[in-house]
Amino acid sequence: MSDFARQQAAFQRGILDGDDAVLAEILDSPQEKRETLFGVYRYAYGSRLVEAVRNDHELLHLYLGDEMFDEMGYAYVKARPSQNPNMRWFSQGLPEFLKSAMPYAGHPVLSDLAALEKALNDAFDAAEGPVVELGAMAGFAPEVWSGLTFRPHPSAVRLDLATNASAIWLALKHEEAPPEATPLEEPARLLIWRQDATPMFRELSAEEAMMWDEAGAGIPFGVLCEMLATYDDPDGAASRGAGYLHGWITSGLLTDVSIGS
Repeated sequence: MSDFARQQAAFQRGILDGDDAVLAEILDSPQEKRETLFGVYRYAYGSRLVEAVRNDHELLHLYLGDEMFDEMGYAYVKARPSQNPNMRWFSQGLPEFLKSAMPYAGHPVLSDLAALEKALNDAFDAAEGPVVELGAMAGFAPEVWSGLTFRPHPSAVRLDLATNASAIWLALKHEEAPPEATPLEEPARLLIWRQDATPMFRELSAEEAMMWDEAGAGIPFGVLCEMLATYDDPDGAASRGAGYLHGWITSGLLTDVSIGS
Protein backbone atom coordinates (compact mmCIF):
# COMPACT_ATOMS: atom_id res chain seq x y z
CA MET A 1 0.00 0.00 0.00
CA SER A 2 1.34 3.43 -0.92
CA ASP A 3 1.82 6.05 1.75
CA PHE A 4 -1.02 8.11 0.26
CA ALA A 5 -3.37 5.12 0.25
CA ARG A 6 -2.42 4.36 3.87
CA GLN A 7 -3.19 7.93 4.86
CA GLN A 8 -6.54 7.79 3.04
CA ALA A 9 -7.43 4.57 4.85
CA ALA A 10 -6.47 6.07 8.22
CA PHE A 11 -8.53 9.18 7.47
CA GLN A 12 -11.54 7.03 6.55
CA ARG A 13 -11.25 4.99 9.74
CA GLY A 14 -11.03 8.20 11.71
CA ILE A 15 -14.25 9.49 10.14
CA LEU A 16 -16.25 6.25 10.07
CA ASP A 17 -15.00 4.39 13.13
CA GLY A 18 -13.75 7.14 15.42
CA ASP A 19 -10.18 5.81 15.22
CA ASP A 20 -7.89 8.57 16.52
CA ALA A 21 -4.74 7.00 15.04
CA VAL A 22 -5.24 9.33 12.07
CA LEU A 23 -4.27 12.28 14.27
CA ALA A 24 -0.65 11.20 13.86
CA GLU A 25 -1.01 12.15 10.17
CA ILE A 26 -2.27 15.68 10.91
CA LEU A 27 -0.36 18.74 12.04
CA ASP A 28 -1.63 21.36 14.45
CA SER A 29 -2.37 24.70 12.85
CA PRO A 30 -1.22 28.00 14.38
CA GLN A 31 -4.79 28.57 15.60
CA GLU A 32 -6.14 25.08 16.44
CA LYS A 33 -5.07 21.69 17.70
CA ARG A 34 -5.28 18.74 15.32
CA GLU A 35 -8.12 17.20 17.39
CA THR A 36 -10.23 20.28 16.73
CA LEU A 37 -9.34 20.39 13.05
CA PHE A 38 -10.22 16.75 12.48
CA GLY A 39 -13.33 17.14 14.60
CA VAL A 40 -14.65 19.56 11.97
CA TYR A 41 -14.53 16.76 9.37
CA ARG A 42 -16.18 14.31 11.72
CA TYR A 43 -18.97 16.74 12.53
CA ALA A 44 -19.52 17.67 8.87
CA TYR A 45 -19.69 14.00 7.90
CA GLY A 46 -22.23 13.20 10.62
CA SER A 47 -24.28 16.30 9.83
CA ARG A 48 -24.50 15.38 6.18
CA LEU A 49 -25.73 11.88 7.02
CA VAL A 50 -28.30 13.21 9.49
CA GLU A 51 -29.47 15.58 6.78
CA ALA A 52 -29.92 12.62 4.43
CA VAL A 53 -32.02 10.82 7.05
CA ARG A 54 -34.07 13.98 7.54
CA ASN A 55 -34.71 14.29 3.81
CA ASP A 56 -35.94 10.70 3.64
CA HIS A 57 -38.12 11.01 6.75
CA GLU A 58 -39.66 14.45 6.66
CA LEU A 59 -42.78 13.53 8.63
CA LEU A 60 -40.87 11.59 11.28
CA HIS A 61 -38.77 14.76 11.63
CA LEU A 62 -41.93 16.82 11.96
CA TYR A 63 -43.31 14.39 14.55
CA LEU A 64 -40.17 14.41 16.71
CA GLY A 65 -39.08 18.01 16.24
CA ASP A 66 -35.59 19.28 15.43
CA GLU A 67 -33.80 18.47 18.68
CA MET A 68 -35.12 14.94 19.20
CA PHE A 69 -34.75 14.06 15.53
CA ASP A 70 -31.14 15.22 15.40
CA GLU A 71 -30.36 13.28 18.58
CA MET A 72 -31.89 10.17 17.02
CA GLY A 73 -30.13 10.85 13.72
CA TYR A 74 -26.67 11.05 15.27
CA ALA A 75 -27.35 7.88 17.27
CA TYR A 76 -28.24 6.15 14.01
CA VAL A 77 -25.11 7.46 12.26
CA LYS A 78 -22.96 6.15 15.10
CA ALA A 79 -24.67 2.75 15.18
CA ARG A 80 -24.95 2.24 11.41
CA PRO A 81 -21.96 3.76 9.56
CA SER A 82 -22.59 4.33 5.88
CA GLN A 83 -21.56 1.42 3.66
CA ASN A 84 -22.86 2.76 0.35
CA PRO A 85 -21.50 5.76 -1.61
CA ASN A 86 -25.07 6.59 -2.69
CA MET A 87 -26.63 8.69 0.09
CA ARG A 88 -30.12 7.56 -1.00
CA TRP A 89 -29.66 4.21 0.73
CA PHE A 90 -28.19 5.37 4.01
CA SER A 91 -31.47 5.53 5.92
CA GLN A 92 -32.68 2.09 4.78
CA GLY A 93 -31.86 0.58 8.17
CA LEU A 94 -33.62 3.27 10.22
CA PRO A 95 -36.88 1.34 10.92
CA GLU A 96 -34.96 -1.64 12.28
CA PHE A 97 -32.66 0.63 14.32
CA LEU A 98 -35.65 2.36 15.91
CA LYS A 99 -37.24 -1.01 16.64
CA SER A 100 -34.18 -2.40 18.42
CA ALA A 101 -32.25 0.52 19.95
CA MET A 102 -33.24 2.12 23.23
CA PRO A 103 -34.83 4.47 24.07
CA TYR A 104 -36.55 4.42 20.66
CA ALA A 105 -37.60 0.77 20.91
CA GLY A 106 -39.85 1.81 23.78
CA HIS A 107 -41.89 3.91 21.34
CA PRO A 108 -42.90 1.54 18.49
CA VAL A 109 -44.72 4.29 16.63
CA LEU A 110 -41.29 5.67 15.65
CA SER A 111 -40.17 2.52 13.82
CA ASP A 112 -43.63 2.26 12.23
CA LEU A 113 -43.47 5.84 10.95
CA ALA A 114 -39.96 5.25 9.61
CA ALA A 115 -41.05 2.00 7.94
CA LEU A 116 -44.01 3.70 6.26
CA GLU A 117 -41.87 6.57 4.95
CA LYS A 118 -39.22 4.11 3.77
CA ALA A 119 -41.83 2.07 1.89
CA LEU A 120 -43.23 5.19 0.22
CA ASN A 121 -39.72 6.32 -0.79
CA ASP A 122 -38.96 2.85 -2.15
CA ALA A 123 -42.22 2.84 -4.10
CA PHE A 124 -41.28 6.16 -5.70
CA ASP A 125 -37.86 4.82 -6.74
CA ALA A 126 -39.06 1.36 -7.79
CA ALA A 127 -38.56 0.07 -11.31
CA GLU A 128 -41.06 0.80 -14.03
CA GLY A 129 -43.34 -1.96 -15.20
CA PRO A 130 -46.34 -2.46 -17.48
CA VAL A 131 -49.73 -1.96 -15.86
CA VAL A 132 -52.56 -4.37 -16.51
CA GLU A 133 -55.63 -2.64 -17.94
CA LEU A 134 -59.13 -3.70 -16.95
CA GLY A 135 -60.04 -4.39 -20.58
CA ALA A 136 -57.34 -7.04 -20.79
CA MET A 137 -59.36 -9.28 -18.48
CA ALA A 138 -62.05 -9.65 -21.15
CA GLY A 139 -59.54 -11.67 -23.17
CA PHE A 140 -59.67 -14.56 -20.71
CA ALA A 141 -62.45 -17.10 -21.22
CA PRO A 142 -64.51 -17.87 -18.09
CA GLU A 143 -63.23 -21.45 -17.98
CA VAL A 144 -59.59 -20.34 -17.50
CA TRP A 145 -60.19 -17.83 -14.72
CA SER A 146 -59.56 -20.35 -11.96
CA GLY A 147 -56.03 -20.80 -13.29
CA LEU A 148 -55.14 -17.09 -13.60
CA THR A 149 -52.04 -15.94 -11.73
CA PHE A 150 -50.99 -12.37 -10.98
CA ARG A 151 -47.72 -10.47 -10.78
CA PRO A 152 -47.60 -7.37 -8.56
CA HIS A 153 -46.22 -4.11 -9.91
CA PRO A 154 -42.52 -3.61 -8.96
CA SER A 155 -43.46 -0.71 -6.69
CA ALA A 156 -46.03 -2.65 -4.64
CA VAL A 157 -45.14 -3.82 -1.13
CA ARG A 158 -47.08 -4.97 1.91
CA LEU A 159 -46.37 -3.59 5.36
CA ASP A 160 -47.84 -4.47 8.76
CA LEU A 161 -47.81 -1.77 11.45
CA ALA A 162 -48.30 -2.38 15.16
CA THR A 163 -49.46 1.18 15.90
CA ASN A 164 -51.68 3.89 14.44
CA ALA A 165 -48.67 5.33 12.61
CA SER A 166 -50.60 5.59 9.33
CA ALA A 167 -53.19 7.88 10.96
CA ILE A 168 -50.39 9.98 12.45
CA TRP A 169 -48.65 10.13 9.05
CA LEU A 170 -51.85 11.29 7.33
CA ALA A 171 -52.50 13.97 9.94
CA LEU A 172 -48.95 15.30 9.63
CA LYS A 173 -49.18 15.19 5.83
CA HIS A 174 -52.33 17.34 5.96
CA GLU A 175 -50.76 19.71 8.51
CA GLU A 176 -53.17 18.60 11.22
CA ALA A 177 -52.49 17.74 14.86
CA PRO A 178 -51.65 14.02 14.95
CA PRO A 179 -53.58 11.65 17.22
CA GLU A 180 -51.88 10.20 20.27
CA ALA A 181 -49.73 7.19 19.42
CA THR A 182 -51.48 3.95 20.39
CA PRO A 183 -50.78 0.25 19.85
CA LEU A 184 -53.31 -1.70 17.79
CA GLU A 185 -55.08 -4.88 18.82
CA GLU A 186 -54.46 -6.21 15.30
CA PRO A 187 -51.76 -4.96 12.92
CA ALA A 188 -52.69 -2.39 10.31
CA ARG A 189 -52.21 -4.20 6.99
CA LEU A 190 -51.01 -1.63 4.47
CA LEU A 191 -50.43 -1.88 0.76
CA ILE A 192 -47.97 0.69 -0.61
CA TRP A 193 -47.42 1.33 -4.31
CA ARG A 194 -46.80 4.01 -6.93
CA GLN A 195 -49.75 5.02 -9.07
CA ASP A 196 -48.54 7.01 -12.06
CA ALA A 197 -45.79 9.03 -10.34
CA THR A 198 -47.34 9.25 -6.88
CA PRO A 199 -46.52 6.90 -3.98
CA MET A 200 -49.62 6.00 -1.97
CA PHE A 201 -50.96 3.50 0.49
CA ARG A 202 -54.22 2.10 1.78
CA GLU A 203 -55.22 -0.25 4.55
CA LEU A 204 -56.44 -3.73 3.66
CA SER A 205 -58.85 -5.99 5.46
CA ALA A 206 -57.38 -9.21 6.82
CA GLU A 207 -59.08 -11.07 3.99
CA GLU A 208 -57.77 -8.88 1.18
CA ALA A 209 -54.28 -8.83 2.71
CA MET A 210 -54.27 -12.62 2.72
CA MET A 211 -55.41 -12.73 -0.91
CA TRP A 212 -52.78 -10.19 -1.96
CA ASP A 213 -49.98 -12.00 -0.17
CA GLU A 214 -50.94 -15.37 -1.63
CA ALA A 215 -51.51 -13.95 -5.11
CA GLY A 216 -48.01 -12.49 -5.00
CA ALA A 217 -46.71 -15.96 -4.19
CA GLY A 218 -48.23 -17.30 -7.43
CA ILE A 219 -51.40 -18.91 -6.05
CA PRO A 220 -54.03 -19.08 -8.86
CA PHE A 221 -57.37 -17.30 -8.66
CA GLY A 222 -59.42 -20.46 -8.11
CA VAL A 223 -57.40 -21.44 -5.06
CA LEU A 224 -57.49 -17.87 -3.79
CA CYS A 225 -61.29 -17.96 -3.87
CA GLU A 226 -61.25 -21.23 -1.93
CA MET A 227 -59.08 -19.53 0.68
CA LEU A 228 -61.46 -16.54 0.81
CA ALA A 229 -64.28 -18.95 1.61
CA THR A 230 -62.64 -19.60 4.98
CA TYR A 231 -62.89 -15.89 5.90
CA ASP A 232 -66.55 -15.17 5.23
CA ASP A 233 -69.60 -16.38 3.34
CA PRO A 234 -68.34 -19.24 1.13
CA ASP A 235 -71.01 -18.57 -1.49
CA GLY A 236 -69.74 -15.02 -1.99
CA ALA A 237 -66.03 -15.87 -2.07
CA ALA A 238 -65.66 -15.69 -5.86
CA SER A 239 -67.53 -12.40 -5.98
CA ARG A 240 -65.35 -10.92 -3.24
CA GLY A 241 -62.22 -12.17 -4.98
CA ALA A 242 -63.32 -10.57 -8.24
CA GLY A 243 -63.98 -7.32 -6.38
CA TYR A 244 -60.51 -7.27 -4.86
CA LEU A 245 -59.00 -8.06 -8.26
CA HIS A 246 -60.96 -5.24 -9.88
CA GLY A 247 -59.60 -2.81 -7.28
CA TRP A 248 -56.02 -3.95 -7.83
CA ILE A 249 -56.25 -3.49 -11.57
CA THR A 250 -57.90 -0.06 -11.46
CA SER A 251 -55.23 1.09 -8.99
CA GLY A 252 -52.38 -0.03 -11.25
CA LEU A 253 -51.19 -2.69 -8.80
CA LEU A 254 -50.64 -5.52 -11.25
CA THR A 255 -48.03 -5.79 -13.97
CA ASP A 256 -49.12 -9.15 -15.44
CA VAL A 257 -52.03 -11.59 -15.47
CA SER A 258 -51.43 -14.97 -17.08
CA ILE A 259 -52.80 -18.50 -17.23
CA GLY A 260 -50.81 -20.62 -14.85
CA SER A 261 -49.59 -24.09 -15.71
